Amino acid sequence: MIKSTKKKILEKIFPVKPPLYADKFLNKFLWHKPGNNNVYLTFDDGPTPIITEKVLNILEKKQVKATFFCLGRNIDKNPQIYNDIITKGHSVGNHTYSHLNGWKTKYKEYINDVDLASNQIKSKLFRPPYGKIKPFQLLNLSKKYKIVMWDVLSGDFSKNIDKETCLNNVVNYASDGSIIVFHDSIKASENMLYALPLAIDNLKNKGYNFDVIYGE
Repeated sequence: MIKSTKKKILEKIFPVKPPLYADKFLNKFLWHKPGNNNVYLTFDDGPTPIITEKVLNILEKKQVKATFFCLGRNIDKNPQIYNDIITKGHSVGNHTYSHLNGWKTKYKEYINDVDLASNQIKSKLFRPPYGKIKPFQLLNLSKKYKIVMWDVLSGDFSKNIDKETCLNNVVNYASDGSIIVFHDSIKASENMLYALPLAIDNLKNKGYNFDVIYGE
C-alpha cells in the first residue's frame, strides 16, 4: 500500500507517460512509432564527457542504437564525443543550443537558438527542452523539423526518484513503438547508468527490438 501510494504521488510530480489527449490534439509531435515491435531509446542534453562515453559503451556492448538530442553548446565543448555518436551509427537531433525553455523564451530568441545549434547538428529532428514549446515556435520549427517527444519518461533527472524507480518507469510503461527518454547529463547519470543496461536486457527479453529515429 505504501509503495502504491508513493507511485501515485511520484506520477503526479512528473507523468511517466504523456496525457491521453496529447497524441490526439498535438499531432505535430511524434510521440511514438508503433507497428514493428520496436522501441526507441533517446538521450537528451549531451554530449557530456565521461557520461556520454559510458552510454556509448553500454549501447555498443548491448548492440543497440539510439537517438541523441544534443545541445549545441555541448557540441562546441565536446566535438569528438559528438563525432563518436555519429560514427558509431546513432542518430542525432537538435535540442537547441542553450537548453531554452520555450514557454519562457521570446519567439525570435528561441528560433535563433535552434538555428545556432543547426550549424553543428545536421538533422531534421528536434526535441524542445522540457517538452515546452509555444504554438508559434512550433509552427515555425515544424516546417523544418520532425518534432520528437516521447511516451515514456524515465525520470532519471529527478531527485524525487531512486534508480530502481527509474528502471521500473521504463520497463513497466514501454510498449510497441515507445520513444523512451534518458539523459546523458551529470545530473541524471547515477539513475541513468544503472537503469539503462537493465532496461535494455528486460525489453529484449520481452521481444522488443531497438531502432533509431531518422529525420527523413
